[in-house]
Amino acid sequence: MSCWGVKVIYSNRKPLAEDEEERLGEARHVSISELLTESDIISLHCPLTPETRHLLNRDTLSQCKKGVYIINTSRGPVIDERALIEALNSGQVKRAGLDVFEREPQVEQQFLGMENVLLSPHYAAFTHECSKFL
Repeated sequence: MSCWGVKVIYSNRKPLAEDEEERLGEARHVSISELLTESDIISLHCPLTPETRHLLNRDTLSQCKKGVYIINTSRGPVIDERALIEALNSGQVKRAGLDVFEREPQVEQQFLGMENVLLSPHYAAFTHECSKFL
């Protein structure tokens, strides 16, 4: 998948099935390590499991390209928020967009004063398809 000249890579426990890969076009499966070191933007879309808890932490954030953008719309505890704050303050992470939080409904107070963080309430349930269940 290429949109506006963007190269798309993804990491998953295993590559997608061949027919799913075909729908993605040029998207390429890579290891999580390769994804961290190559990506300008990392968008998280994963369940919260013991393996994904604090997937982005002090160590993994230090492996990212300097100035990376982080977007989390999956589950809050996928990111160690204290490590993210350190990475934002140091410039390792340039910006973060968070739709979910590690200790929901609490929001880490330091995020509230940071100009390089966009916070939003968890809007995933506010789709047309989900509204019939509300």
